[in-house]
Amino acid sequence: MSSSKKMNPPDGEEEEEEPLSKAARAAEDLYHLRDTYFPLDPNDRTSKLHHHSDLALSLLDSIPPEQRKSSLQRATFEYLRGKILDVFPDYRKEAEDHLSKAVKLNPSLADAWLCLGNCIWKKGDLSAAKNCLSLALNKFLSELEDIMFSEMMIDAGCLSRVLTKIFFVNYQCLKEKCLKVRRIKLNLLRKAFNMPSKQSLWMSRMGTLDNLGNACLTSFFVTGAWDHSKLLHSLKAYQNAEKDERMKSNPDLYFNSATVNRYLENYDRALSGFEAAALKDPGLNASEEVQKIVNLLDKVDNLLRGNLRAKRVASLASSLAAKRVTIDLMSEGLNRNVAVDGKVLFFLRSECVAPLYYLLCDSNQICFVLTVYGLRNDVIKEGDQLTLLDPFFRDVDVSWKEKHYQFKSIRLDFYEQMLVNGKALTPQHAVRTSIYAQHKP
Repeated sequence: MSSSKKMNPPDGEEEEEEPLSKAARAAEDLYHLRDTYFPLDPNDRTSKLHHHSDLALSLLDSIPPEQRKSSLQRATFEYLRGKILDVFPDYRKEAEDHLSKAVKLNPSLADAWLCLGNCIWKKGDLSAAKNCLSLALNKFLSELEDIMFSEMMIDAGCLSRVLTKIFFVNYQCLKEKCLKVRRIKLNLLRKAFNMPSKQSLWMSRMGTLDNLGNACLTSFFVTGAWDHSKLLHSLKAYQNAEKDERMKSNPDLYFNSATVNRYLENYDRALSGFEAAALKDPGLNASEEVQKIVNLLDKVDNLLRGNLRAKRVASLASSLAAKRVTIDLMSEGLNRNVAVDGKVLFFLRSECVAPLYYLLCDSNQICFVLTVYGLRNDVIKEGDQLTLLDPFFRDVDVSWKEKHYQFKSIRLDFYEQMLVNGKALTPQHAVRTSIYAQHKP
């Protein structure tokens, strides 16, 4: 009697893995090594990558010719060879050639388009890279729109890499499509975020928790809405990702989490996060980010500790109306239906693109820092009178490297929350901050 049921291998024996599947797993292990291994000596990392890439290529070359005859098999073979060769930070034409063959043989290989775009990006051809990444995005979109999460087999990590690369290469040209896939991705990831057991395990395995954080952080910038809740969602996702032992070696997780904390003005957490990222991957500019924060805090501290002329503060404060709420009466967090008047003492130049920082004083001559998003840097000038509506207040208290910083801070997320010399601002005064990326393949 015949049976369609597949026979299990005898006890003690395992079903032999397909050669191409073995090679694919070796390629993934190689990229995991690239993303998690950061010894103190960068030469050790390069040497280990060379060793493991040689092993992966040897495994690929050991596949018998008869097992890579079909166009799909040859496409996968070429894709894996190109991907393995492209693991290094420098451009390699051989990698581009193999990846180009792969997408010609099988145009549906989304990750091959992603790898090809990444490879060409390293060459400096951003236009061609964008085209490859757009095609990769289309492949993922066609799968995403027709499936339910419970049946989803797509690699969320690959999708996140596609989105990140596209935003960084030229997000304006693809804004409409990027926003569409961002919404799809956020919906899927948020569903996953609340699902237990197997789905949670899947999320962890695919790196989806930090992908959710990346999606929320990217959305914070790309939409131009400066929605504070997106930062909180992003931070929560990163914090959950940090609980996964496998993610603790990922320097990008610490760097991105520190970035969110900086925008939330959690300066102590931002400093420790950037420092952790720098220790795990000296190639990141995390140490520079630490110095940028310290330089800003030093500027504020120096001004508040005596470099402000008391007569100038008193003169400016005397022109303010006393009927407004002063900063000493504000509550921690969002102060709804509250207005604060302040005089601009200084524009605090920062090495960061956003936000903008100013030092103000209120009618009681109490000085505080104003943090502003989405505004051109020529709108507010020293000596201007600002009325701050629905301000978000924080008492900043930071200790770092034997130094202590303490000051009051107000953050405004929207230009509509401010009057300058009694006049409301218009959309012409607003600016949407661009995303700047350091190249890390």
